[in-house]
Amino acid sequence: MIVVEEEFSSELLEEILLNGGNVELSDAVRKKIAGCYDFLKDFASDKIIYGINTGFGPMSQYRVDDKSLLELQYNIIRSHATGSGSPLPDVYVRAAMVARLGTFVQARSGVHVALVELLAEFINRGIYPLIPEHGSVGASGDLVQLAHVALALIGEGEVRYRGEWRQAADVLGENGLTPFQIRLREGLSVTNGTAVMSGIGMVNTLYAKRLLAWAVVASVLMNEIASSFDDLMSQELNQAKRHAGQREVAAQMRALAAGSACLQKRENRLYSHAHAQEKVFAEKIQAYYSLRCVPQVLGAVWDEVKNAETVVVNEVNSACDNPIVDPESRNVYHGGNFHGDYVSFEMDKLKIAVTKLTMLMERQLSYLCHDRINGILPPFLNRGVLGLNYGLQASQFTATSTTAENQTLSNPMSIHSIPCNNDNQDIVSMGTNAALLTKTVIENAWQVMAIHFMALAQAVDCLKMAEKLSPKTRQVYSNIREIFPAFTEDAPKHKALEAIKKYLCSGDVKNFINFTKL
Repeated sequence: MIVVEEEFSSELLEEILLNGGNVELSDAVRKKIAGCYDFLKDFASDKIIYGINTGFGPMSQYRVDDKSLLELQYNIIRSHATGSGSPLPDVYVRAAMVARLGTFVQARSGVHVALVELLAEFINRGIYPLIPEHGSVGASGDLVQLAHVALALIGEGEVRYRGEWRQAADVLGENGLTPFQIRLREGLSVTNGTAVMSGIGMVNTLYAKRLLAWAVVASVLMNEIASSFDDLMSQELNQAKRHAGQREVAAQMRALAAGSACLQKRENRLYSHAHAQEKVFAEKIQAYYSLRCVPQVLGAVWDEVKNAETVVVNEVNSACDNPIVDPESRNVYHGGNFHGDYVSFEMDKLKIAVTKLTMLMERQLSYLCHDRINGILPPFLNRGVLGLNYGLQASQFTATSTTAENQTLSNPMSIHSIPCNNDNQDIVSMGTNAALLTKTVIENAWQVMAIHFMALAQAVDCLKMAEKLSPKTRQVYSNIREIFPAFTEDAPKHKALEAIKKYLCSGDVKNFINFTKL
């Protein structure tokens, strides 16, 4: 059980989102939330405050009668539950609820503590409201998608529970939970904020970290197969550039390559004696960029993943609704903390980084498949009869196609602001759309990564070099071979690819790379 204070770390979020960790509010957080609610209830009794006794959005110019204040809160939930498209998978819904919890524990929303406790119960019991993919412009937050969360909290709508779609009221009853009864402004507080884009963004960041770590592992194995000179990852070379990511990638590569009998020392091969008689060198003096420039390419990706993590974790730990209730200054502040540009910008940058990573993996795969380039492997890693058998020829098609899709999806979403809401929302973030596109880019990247590891393992067998690999890359090779045995005859591979993808997503990469530094 993870006791929730005022701040989630990336490590705690990973435990809750990907490892099924449960949450519990600390007594101190409960006390602060209750104090904020009590202050707002007293403060609002004789004042005009947006969303408590006014309409919403451009309707805020209209005063709502006191007798209708609770109805107002239910109306925003029911009227805004208008999303469309496929339901978000459970992990992203869980993440959205955790992100909303992150806002509420700041004790700046004026909600009753019972709402926050019920939200925690949903997370812990695996009760996932139906949240359609589409509907948010990311400016007044994720109004539409969060309305579907609020709908389930009041016992209406549908939820996914133990793998089945059920009526929320029935699932609440089975779990001995009472639907939340609106007290003050909870309808607006649940729906108004960046929780869905932040939740999706957090899952994206966690998976991007794993993708990046596997890309580093794949690149070391790739250079072992190619018998590259090891100075590409040397400390002296990479310290000459002042980028933390490049230096870190190179250090991780050196650690992974330790003990390898495959990599060459330039000083032994080219510096130890004169080469006056050699006019044309049989081997490449420098490898192709997709092998040699790994620290420079993945270093830039590394820095962006780190930055995305910082931004999204900050957003999860922010009070991101409107208005903001501050018991300390005894005031209520109106503004735009629900605006999602921080997440939107970062998701655009993250998907570009993941696409570049995917392109690197696809180019390394091409090197393995192209016998006239690598000069050491059969075409398409084909261990059968050339012309009769086809090896990984068609698998490369899939990787190329999927990489191309990522390139198209990497156009920025954050600049596509379209005014709406009677021009009240005249500049919007499109943060949730950006996060969803990044989600697709990451899903595509896993597919390309799985194909690449399939090819890397096949290349090791073609060259009969498993015993020469470093201890860490040899273990990775063995793990892949447990899932996908070496093959000679042609056979469908889509199930094997799914199995490899599942393995890569699992986080086993932590056994091979110092993941905590990501």
